[in-house]
Amino acid sequence: MAVPKHRMSRANTHARRSTWKAKLTKLQTIRVNGHDLRIPRKLAKAYQSGLLQPED
Repeated sequence: MAVPKHRMSRANTHARRSTWKAKLTKLQTIRVNGHDLRIPRKLAKAYQSGLLQPED
């Protein structure tokens, strides 16, 4: 792991952190109980097996 040699100024720290952007979650379309749902791929199996129920 990289270890900083010197203390980084507050302005430089904030400038570095401000460039980070979160990415949107990719959604997958599945059919559950006759309804098309767009959900994250990680949850698709749970919806299809009945562990999660859509809110309708």
